[in-house]
Amino acid sequence: MADTDHQPEPYEADDEERPDIQSHRDSAPDAAFAALLEDSAEELYEAAPCGYLSTLMDGTIAKINATLLDWLGMERGEVLGRRRFVDLLTVGGKLYHETHYAPLLRMQGDINGIAMELRCANGDRMPVLVSSVVKYGDSGAPLLIRTTLFDARDRRAYEEELLRGRKVAEEARRQAEADRARLQDALAVLQKSLLPDTLPMVPGVETAAYYHIASPDRLGGDFYDVFRLDGERFAFFLGDVCGKGPQAAAVTSLTRYTLRAAALHDADPASALTTLNTVLHDRYTGSGDPRYCTAIFGILTPGASPGQHTVRLASGGHPPAVVLRADGTASYLPTPGGLLVGVLPDAHFTTAETTLTPGDALLLYTDGLTEARTGADRTSLYGDEALLEFAADHAGKSAPDIIGALTDLLASFGDGLDDDTALLALGVPPLTALP
Repeated sequence: MADTDHQPEPYEADDEERPDIQSHRDSAPDAAFAALLEDSAEELYEAAPCGYLSTLMDGTIAKINATLLDWLGMERGEVLGRRRFVDLLTVGGKLYHETHYAPLLRMQGDINGIAMELRCANGDRMPVLVSSVVKYGDSGAPLLIRTTLFDARDRRAYEEELLRGRKVAEEARRQAEADRARLQDALAVLQKSLLPDTLPMVPGVETAAYYHIASPDRLGGDFYDVFRLDGERFAFFLGDVCGKGPQAAAVTSLTRYTLRAAALHDADPASALTTLNTVLHDRYTGSGDPRYCTAIFGILTPGASPGQHTVRLASGGHPPAVVLRADGTASYLPTPGGLLVGVLPDAHFTTAETTLTPGDALLLYTDGLTEARTGADRTSLYGDEALLEFAADHAGKSAPDIIGALTDLLASFGDGLDDDTALLALGVPPLTALP
């Protein structure tokens, strides 16, 4: 017999072992999530994060969602059947709508992402991006226009900020260019003050000079000068101060006036350079910013024969002068033993001498010429041999013609000429050209 007094014991296993309970629990979140998705199409339309608008083909508003009404600050009754889409726009937007937007929409059937502005009830303007599409009936006739508007206020703010940033940057650029132009003008004036305005007339000798400035944004350290010593003799010099900028300009000015004063006191070229060496060494030694220069100094004296001129030179660490002869030859005039001017307290300089006859010329230059970078890769230096060949090709020409040819040569180097370069030529015209 069955034990009728026995009752079933409670189910004591974990809930996970009860399929019916677990299924109920799993379905609870799904049901809550499904409830969130049960919004009506009308609710989704009205509360969309963008504006929706339906109009008849003449633009009369037939339907509008709550989002757009909220942006406009209007009631539905103010809009439906009473206004056209174009009435919601600013004056500029209306003009653009009639001349561009509406014609394109009629031609294409849709138009996307056009920037316009709504005119709100409180007078504010609201930037929006507008897209429209024409809905057609079964017969193909256009029935209405559906328009979507996206809030572009954040985008407009970003664009305005970007525009402001561009304007600030452009103004800063213009100001920087103006400042640079003023600086270049000032530097050009200062650079000009370090060079002679014109070269003096030397009886029986033609003179010519040229100065190439590597950068208009910095002062160069090259210099030259020609000046009268007495009734017959003229002094001339050319050199290169170490460094660039205002400090180099100060040394250049000191060098020029020292050499002028020294030559008037003692016209010996070696003595003039010795005086300059003493001045530079005493002035800058121990300053923490030593300054020195290379220089070549000469005295030009008329000879006993017509058209002859004696040249006595001394050099302090400077490239040798080139003598161009009337017979078409050219050679360097060695000035050995010359040290950089201003480096040692007791520098010794030696003198070299040559005679210029009709058709001869003397060329002085700074190392910007021979150290110009040439070749397609700009890795080769122009060099001393190339200069000597160039000089031989132009031997027998006048001093202005020689400097003109060298000026064209410097221009041909392009960006390979990255150092200041000074040129000075003194030439004796042929006897037929002498007065």
